[in-house]
Amino acid sequence: MGKKKKEPLSQRMETELRELITVQGPVEAEVIKSLLTSHNIPCLLRGQVVQSVHAFSADGLGKIKVLVSAQDLSTAQKLIEHRSEE
Repeated sequence: MGKKKKEPLSQRMETELRELITVQGPVEAEVIKSLLTSHNIPCLLRGQVVQSVHAFSADGLGKIKVLVSAQDLSTAQKLIEHRSEE
């Protein structure tokens, strides 16, 4: 029995999205996005304030949610856990 074939990225992103983690600011969000995409896990970043307009973060305005497809959530969580252990 072989590995289960993954759906193409475009189809996987059309599935339901789940919040993987919320981070403070675009730098950390981009690091996580890079980690996920290097493991072939597409993600979306969703924030409340455009950082180029407001270069500061106050009262949670700089928080950015990292979203992944429901089917990639478990793998993404393991990658994040491994990252925080280093």
